[in-house]
Amino acid sequence: MRERPLFAGIELGGTKCVCLLASGPEEILAEERLATGDPAATLTALASVIAGWHSQHTLRAIGLASFGPLERDPASPRFGQLLDTPKPGWSGFDLIAPLQHIGLPIELDTDVNGAALAEGRWGAARGLSDYVYVTVGTGIGVGTIIGGRTIGRHAHSEAGHLRIARLRDDDWPGACLYHGDCVEGLACGPAIAARTGRAPESLSVDDPAWDAVAHALAALCHNLVLTVVPERILVGGGVALGQPQLLTRVRTALAASLGGYAGAAQLAVDQMDRFLTLAALGALAGPLGAVAVAMRRPGPAD
Repeated sequence: MRERPLFAGIELGGTKCVCLLASGPEEILAEERLATGDPAATLTALASVIAGWHSQHTLRAIGLASFGPLERDPASPRFGQLLDTPKPGWSGFDLIAPLQHIGLPIELDTDVNGAALAEGRWGAARGLSDYVYVTVGTGIGVGTIIGGRTIGRHAHSEAGHLRIARLRDDDWPGACLYHGDCVEGLACGPAIAARTGRAPESLSVDDPAWDAVAHALAALCHNLVLTVVPERILVGGGVALGQPQLLTRVRTALAASLGGYAGAAQLAVDQMDRFLTLAALGALAGPLGAVAVAMRRPGPAD
């Protein structure tokens, strides 16, 4: 008999999906990557992968960590559906129904919440009960963990769309389709590309565009420090991981913005290198996040 149960995790992203068969990062038995296309075809293909694994292994549960906005309230008639999303054809699509024939319990959460849970279980937030995971990539997502649990039963955080005070003399309108110059509209990968005409990874470390990006991310972290009061803020995603100097800029801007105000802010200033850190799981944060979501399902021995 296996000492540790196996779980199937699905990270459902806007451009690709990753399926993982694992008990954790130290035991990943299989991985499949699929392009995100038509919703019905995509979920059918994902279900086929997991059904194949289930025919060969005993799995405890499926974890689905999806892009949003997502209906997470089990009491809602729309539970498991994507809400209004700019991705064509996906609004209102039921993510759970195509997986139910496999016969396994299904746990559901957002992709960023999943990554946050994974960082707490295996990564840079181990031992912490209150922390925040910020992903800076195609969008900006925020997963908030309080008391070891994700927040919000009826909805999920969209803190990446917070409105912030702009950097002085910066009048670029922003790229968010809904809010223009919210944090995501100023600092996500497509926003950087729209502002500069170049992909973020091609910009030099001293490109002036990073000033506005660092300012927006520091403003987001400022608000999180003073509202959530986290023990640590972790930063992941392709833009952040691909430009290591960005976090140094954000730390400097955050310390200046907080100005030492209040206990949590002073802690952040005094221990900034430990308080605001890169996430530890890298590209595995998302897929392992789906596994971590599955692990919330109690088993026979739990």
